[in-house]
Amino acid sequence: MKFIKTLLPGLFAVVTSGAALAQPAVIPGDYPDPSVTKVGDTYWASATTSNWFPAYPLLKSTDLVNWQTVGNIFNKVPDWADYYFWAPEITAENGKVYVYYTAHKKGGNLCVAVASADRPEGPYRDHGPLVGQSDGSIDGFPMRDETGKLYLIWKEDGNSVKQPTPIWAQPMNEERTALTGEKKELFRNTDTWEGNLVEGVSMIRHGDYFYAIYAGAGCCGTGCTYATGVARAKNLLGPWEKFSQNPILTDEGSWRCPGHGTVVEKDGRFFFLYHAYDKQTSVYTGRQALLKEFTFTADGWIKFLPATPVVAAAKPVSPRLNDSFAGKTLSHLWQWSVFKQPHFDVRKGALTLRAQPAKLGSAVAQRTLTGDYTVTTTVDRKQSAGQPGLAAIGDDDNALGISLDGSTLNVWRLERGKKTVVATQPVDPSRKLTLQLRAQQGHRFSFGYATDGKTFQTVTKEPINGAFLPPWDRAVRVGILAMGSAGEPSVFEDFVLQNTQP
Repeated sequence: MKFIKTLLPGLFAVVTSGAALAQPAVIPGDYPDPSVTKVGDTYWASATTSNWFPAYPLLKSTDLVNWQTVGNIFNKVPDWADYYFWAPEITAENGKVYVYYTAHKKGGNLCVAVASADRPEGPYRDHGPLVGQSDGSIDGFPMRDETGKLYLIWKEDGNSVKQPTPIWAQPMNEERTALTGEKKELFRNTDTWEGNLVEGVSMIRHGDYFYAIYAGAGCCGTGCTYATGVARAKNLLGPWEKFSQNPILTDEGSWRCPGHGTVVEKDGRFFFLYHAYDKQTSVYTGRQALLKEFTFTADGWIKFLPATPVVAAAKPVSPRLNDSFAGKTLSHLWQWSVFKQPHFDVRKGALTLRAQPAKLGSAVAQRTLTGDYTVTTTVDRKQSAGQPGLAAIGDDDNALGISLDGSTLNVWRLERGKKTVVATQPVDPSRKLTLQLRAQQGHRFSFGYATDGKTFQTVTKEPINGAFLPPWDRAVRVGILAMGSAGEPSVFEDFVLQNTQP
């Protein structure tokens, strides 16, 4: 199972505490609730996607520091679910890979479900919900007790209805398709720092104790209060004791609101892969994945160390992403709304998007990794019958963008479903057209265009404030879109995202 992991030999060496506090994210961008397991010589990770789809990215690494996205767990929405794809817990045992995940049940509430595969890259077979309480059930984690019996650990989502949030344990069959026996509460939010919830439990057994590293308080948004605590018990079903000096991981260096992760171990040294917000780019780049070392104290508790030595340092954010649509489909980095499957075709070095009858039309988007960046896309005006555009997107009801309508460029604002035109610019209908979006500080957006692909003219006199864009649990995406009458094509020759290093 995933609760004990092995790192590659020689991965870590000593660095200074100051360097550790300034360390970059190992998975930059919007990757909340990261989870990781090892299969053979490769580490596999996933993270929350919420209402972006495909659900749950699959990333692989040989050093736990540098990661490559190679696919997604779900390219089709499971039949029983509709949205909120949260907290995938990826684990491997006996030649199988399991993903315990949370999603909203059609006509119901949040449930913990499971999918499995014969290899980490999939394909994954969904087995449906394991538990779905009336208040909602989230954050599933598998754990064996002191006798080897398999349990599912999860949180009852009581905070969603202003109730406490118990952490439950219940036996699970070896096929991971059903819970058995009776559930038992392990602990709940009782301490002041935990606020109205505890969640995101990751367990490990070490020495005489089971340890539960868990998150408390508010996970998300500019007002987040998240922190990390630990509880211990000599038997899985308790009694559980919380550490008197909780929280053990709080705001630190350039990161804030840390929590909800997974434990990994190597030769008596232990690490925690978790998420936090960058203090500079905040909610606009989202909750990013970090790696931090901890140790066990003489009196049997967990202590995070001030320095996390890393030899295989994380590569800096790539300065440039250039998608020329050379393949036969979109890369695994592209996402779209779970509520609105886009109709697209990739061939001969172009992406064709077909409009849908909605304010935002049909859109595909990418995560943002820094607060300052420039995005351009070149439109094939001869093949486009609709209204091609470029936008910063929060969700289906909140976006800022620029789009072409005939021979007029419109810069518009979509806020809470209400769309208004901010600025207009006539353009020569016979000229080539490249659209431009520029972001500053993650939320200040300017829009422009070029007819030669090089010399850009600004349509907006002053940057537009996009602080309203990201929902409480997500970050800003940037993408291309097709608006207009249903089915009208918008054709794009490229998508270039140029980051400014933080």
